[in-house]
Amino acid sequence: MPTHKAVVTASVGLHARPAAIFVRAVTDTGLPVTIAKAGINGVDARSLLHVMTADFQHGCEVELGISENALNGAVSREKAEDALRGLAVLLESQGAL
Repeated sequence: MPTHKAVVTASVGLHARPAAIFVRAVTDTGLPVTIAKAGINGVDARSLLHVMTADFQHGCEVELGISENALNGAVSREKAEDALRGLAVLLESQGAL
């Protein structure tokens, strides 16, 4: 399973505007990305409701992932990893929003 870690830098965490920006970016990848943190199973990162209710606060480390089964050979592992890296950069740059 391709994964990538990131730190949430938005001052309000993944709530409201930062969460909407992140979810839109995930949806644009067309990939079934999950987001998780210590103590919380991965949630569907394409769902604004799931992302906001998982309480990803400022400074928490998250893990973005895509299961191999979900890829079903439609996208190469390299492209999936690139997408996760891009999403991680977005999470870590949202402190500027």
